[in-house]
Amino acid sequence: MKICMVGEGAFAHKHLQALQNIEDIQVEVITGGVEQATKDTAKQFNINKWTLDLAEALSIPEIEAAIITSPTPIHAAQALQVMGAGKHVMIEIPMSDSLKDAEAVCRLQKETGKIAMVGHTRRFNPSHQYVNQKIKNGELSIQQMNAQTYFFRRSNLNALGKPRSWTDHLLWHHAAHSVDLFMYQTGEKIKQVQIIQGPINPELKIAMDMSIGLKTYTDKICTISLSFNNNGPLGTFFRYICDNGTYIARYDELVDGYDKTIDVSNVDVSINGIELQDREFFAAIREGREPNASVHQILPCMQVLDQLEKMLEN
Repeated sequence: MKICMVGEGAFAHKHLQALQNIEDIQVEVITGGVEQATKDTAKQFNINKWTLDLAEALSIPEIEAAIITSPTPIHAAQALQVMGAGKHVMIEIPMSDSLKDAEAVCRLQKETGKIAMVGHTRRFNPSHQYVNQKIKNGELSIQQMNAQTYFFRRSNLNALGKPRSWTDHLLWHHAAHSVDLFMYQTGEKIKQVQIIQGPINPELKIAMDMSIGLKTYTDKICTISLSFNNNGPLGTFFRYICDNGTYIARYDELVDGYDKTIDVSNVDVSINGIELQDREFFAAIREGREPNASVHQILPCMQVLDQLEKMLEN
């Protein structure tokens, strides 16, 4: 299967590294926003073609699908362009930075019938899969999930430490991971939300600290703490407080409530969440089925984010 990589930044590199472990997938072309970085990435990963024009890349007849890793503000527009060109699409998280754009993506997916998936990697991390399997087997039920997302981003830099042309967002990007994961793991909709945020950064024009609370219809609760001010260990860490045990997930590492390591190496064919996410995308294309983390499955998360944003505005 020949595909197009959209974007040349940190997450494009993560996907390109993961794709090296997946057979029968060839990145035929990469399209980026910065010429030198796009050329360098094409050379690094032995990609034959590169361009700064997405339409040019999508015009290649052999291309079946695209993975979008471009800046958040253009995710939805590019997803619409990809499906409009008759290709399948995976959109890196978030699907969009507004509910209106997310709904437009879902509508076009229905019209075209193309596979459209969102990169909600937490659904695929073996650590979270382990907990999910126990829930499905009836071995435990979540009482509370705590998520801590901490970065140090007082300058507008990406995950590679390079300047960004756009500004990241705690709510529409980083909270999206945890809101969706909570709904996915509990299998329930959200009935109550609350949110507070710290002061707006005068240079970045965004809140650097945020706290979110969620409650399901069976009174399971979730607390999400997010910060771009954290000068310490970086990343997102989850604590599942269940009726039958406690689990702490740090990316692909899982420990119990007493910090005892739980082996998740045999949960799936890889411990790389992005590789597993990509495998699901290509399997759904080949099997002609809805993927896990399809745009329609992610829309309820976007609706919650929209509700939270309106609370801040009011």
